[in-house]
Amino acid sequence: RAQLGPRSSFKMVKVTIGVALLCMFESEGFIHHRSNPNSPNVYSPLSRVICKQIPQKEVSYYAVDTTKIVNVTSSFLGLDLPRETAEPLALLLFSQLILFIGVGAVIPTLPLYGKEIGLSSAANGIVISAPALALLLLAKPCGEFADRARKPAMMCGMALIAASDLETALSQSIAPLVLARLGLGAGRCMSESGERGILADFANTVPELRGRILAAQQASLALGISIGAPAGGFIVEEYGPRAAFLCVTAAALSALILYSFLPETVDKKTYESNNSVQEKSKVRWFDLLKDSKWRALSLFEAGAKFGYAAKIASIPIIAASVLPGGAVGAGSLLSAAGLSGLVGAPIGGFLVDNFGARTTMLITGVACGIGLMAIPFALRMQDIGPFTASIAFTCAVLIWSTAAAAQNPSTVALAQEIAPEGSEATAIALPRASGDAMYIFAPFLLGIIADFQGVPMGLDCLVAGFLGLLGVSALVIL
Repeated sequence: RAQLGPRSSFKMVKVTIGVALLCMFESEGFIHHRSNPNSPNVYSPLSRVICKQIPQKEVSYYAVDTTKIVNVTSSFLGLDLPRETAEPLALLLFSQLILFIGVGAVIPTLPLYGKEIGLSSAANGIVISAPALALLLLAKPCGEFADRARKPAMMCGMALIAASDLETALSQSIAPLVLARLGLGAGRCMSESGERGILADFANTVPELRGRILAAQQASLALGISIGAPAGGFIVEEYGPRAAFLCVTAAALSALILYSFLPETVDKKTYESNNSVQEKSKVRWFDLLKDSKWRALSLFEAGAKFGYAAKIASIPIIAASVLPGGAVGAGSLLSAAGLSGLVGAPIGGFLVDNFGARTTMLITGVACGIGLMAIPFALRMQDIGPFTASIAFTCAVLIWSTAAAAQNPSTVALAQEIAPEGSEATAIALPRASGDAMYIFAPFLLGIIADFQGVPMGLDCLVAGFLGLLGVSALVIL
C-alpha cells in the first residue's frame, strides 16, 4: 500500500489474489516460471495478466517479490531443483555420459595400442603419463581462464581433446604419440576446469543438495565407463586398437556440440569486481605444507595415484592375457570396475558421515593396497586352474576399484575440513596437484618393473599397492 498509494488499494488486493493463484497453479505444475525476472519470457501468461494491474513503474518491484514467493522446481534424478538448474545440469551430465562412453572404450586400449606399434611397457608408461604433465603445468592458467568464462574453456578444451585423440589414432611412433597425449592433457585441463566451475555454479543454486549433485555427476562418469569399456574391447577385437580412439574422437565432438547449448554462468561484471578480493584471499601451497595435515593428505594422494596408474598401464595387459576373450575380457573387467564405483561412492559417503573422513581414508586406503597386492598371488593360482586364477584376479581388481571409489569422498571431505576459510578451492587443489605430479612417472615406473625378465606377472601391481600403503601410513605418522 505504501508503494502504490491510497488510490491503488483495490489493485493491490487483486495483485495479492493473483499471487495466491500463481502459487496454487504452480503447485499443480501448470505454470512455467523462471527465477530471473530480467530474462525473456520470464512470466507465465497468468503472471503477465496480474502484473498489468500494477502501474508500469512498480512492475519490477512486485515481479521480483513474486519470484521470491513462487519457486518452480523440476524433479531430476529424484532431486527437486530449480528448472533453471535442472535443465542445463541434465544436459551437462548427458554430455559427459556420452564422452565417458568413449573414454571407457579407450581405457583397455591404450597399452594394447602401444604394444601394436612396438612400444615396450616402459615406453607405454611414458605415453600414459604424458597427459598428467600437461595437467600439472596448466592447472593454474586453465583455472583462471575458466573463472572468466566457463563455456569457452569447456568448448576449446573439448575441441583439443577431439583433435588429440584423432592424432593418437594416426600416430605411427612414440614421438607423435607423446605429443598427442600432451595435447590431450592440455585439453582435459581446460575442459575440466570449466566443467568443475559450471558444476559448482549449478550446485550453488541449491547448496543443500550440493553433495547429491556432485554424486550424480560421478555416477554418470562411472556409468559411461562401464558401457564404453566392453564396447571398446569388442571394437579392438574387430577393428584394431586405432578404432577405439576414433570412437572417443566422435564422443568428444558430440560433447562439444552439446556444450554449445549450455548457458554461461559467469557474470563478467561480477567477476571483474570480485577479482581484486580473490587475489587477496589466495593462500600459498608452501604455507599449507608447513601443516602436517596437508603434508599427510598430499602424500596419501600421491600414493593413491599408483593404483590408478596400475589400472591404466598394468591391469588391461594382464586381463587381456588371463581372461577369456582377450581385449573383450579386459574391457568387461574394467566395465565391472566402473560399475563398482556406483557401489563404492555411497559407501564412502556413509563412512565419512558416521566415522569421519580420516578414518574412512585409513580403511579404504588399506583395502586398496590389499586388492592390488593380491593380484600376483591370484595369478599364481594358474597352477590350480585358469578359471580359478581368472576369478581370483577379477576379485582382487574389484576390491581395489570399490575401495578407490569409496575413498574419493573422504579425501575431498578431509581437505574441506582443514581448508582455510575463503581459500577452499586453492587449498583443495594442493593434494590433487601432488597426485598429478606422482602420476607423471608412476606408469613409467610400473612399466619398467613389468619389463624385467623373470619377474612374476602382476609384480607391478604389488609395488603399486605397497606404495599406496606407504601413503596411508603418512596419515598415521604425520
